[in-house]
Amino acid sequence: MSDALDPAVPPFFHEGSGTVRFWVRIGENLMGASVGRAALQHRFRPERPEEDPLETFRAHLAEIEAAVRARVAQGSIEPVMLREYDLRPGGAAP
Repeated sequence: MSDALDPAVPPFFHEGSGTVRFWVRIGENLMGASVGRAALQHRFRPERPEEDPLETFRAHLAEIEAAVRARVAQGSIEPVMLREYDLRPGGAAP
């Protein structure tokens, strides 16, 4: 697991919203973020729609954290809600 994720606040799948919710340490702060099951599946596992979204999240954690950091650098505030566009190859838009 990434050093940026706080082990005291593990990621989890929230059924009601269909998102993985997680926190990324940026400097001294934990930034709350989420990414939808559909966005994870579309970007990382289109051939495996039945895969657990937490498994997909963990397998691509570095890219997902980078997307959160890019959104924060662009001025996003908490909670950062990643979209499919943020996960595209090459990272979030400048």
